[in-house]
Amino acid sequence: MTPSERGRADAQPHGRTDPRVLVTVSDGVATLTLNRADKRNALDRRMIGDLKAALTRCDLAADVRVIAVRAAGKDFCAGLDLEELLASAELTPEENERRAMELGELFLILRALPKPSVAVVSGRALAGGCGLATACDLVVAQAGSLFGYPEIQRGFVPAMVMTMLRRSVGEKVAFDLAATGRLVTAEEAERLGLISRLLPADAFEAEVAKLLAQLASFAPTALALIKGQLHQVEELGFEGGITLGARVNSVARGTPEFKQSLQAFLKK
Repeated sequence: MTPSERGRADAQPHGRTDPRVLVTVSDGVATLTLNRADKRNALDRRMIGDLKAALTRCDLAADVRVIAVRAAGKDFCAGLDLEELLASAELTPEENERRAMELGELFLILRALPKPSVAVVSGRALAGGCGLATACDLVVAQAGSLFGYPEIQRGFVPAMVMTMLRRSVGEKVAFDLAATGRLVTAEEAERLGLISRLLPADAFEAEVAKLLAQLASFAPTALALIKGQLHQVEELGFEGGITLGARVNSVARGTPEFKQSLQAFLKK
């Protein structure tokens, strides 16, 4: 990213003084901060568009190795903006499908991004907000956080997040969470496989910083290969997965990072 992008909000068109997403870059880590604390960081169309634009810039930025998605205020994200959602009841099915895919495209960008993404969650991550967290490669949560898909309680369906939910926790647990809308604590979310790490509140920021710095220090090509293989292997059978592993192994052995790291290790 350009120097002017570091440490400040994204530039906004004339008249827009409330950026939906704040972007900072430091030591290889790009932090994207949801910036609607007064609305519990609900995802409106502008925030979704800003997130997609920021992720695209992070993908192209040579000085970004890891992307952290976090939020201002007490909650990570309450899901889709309810006022926009209610207004969508008057739209045609075709228009609603196009709007739903705006969120879907955000999830697809996160998955296709070769750089690792980390959701840093405190407070509540609900509905589409929980989907945004689980669309990231890692989810680290502060003790006391809450996760869930309460759409059914509003006569709605967690359709856009179902893919990530099922992949994270399996069919039976996914149905339980989606069909009842019950919320789970970070402790239960860790047991279910919905999050990657549960961190104590008093050490949360320090542990998050340590994890992000560790990821930023690793060879980016190796991380990209790990992410790509994990996403491809689930679509293959056992033999296909082993064959893919041999192919990825071959590519990894040919990278400059591999040779330099191994030589440095052998010299110790």
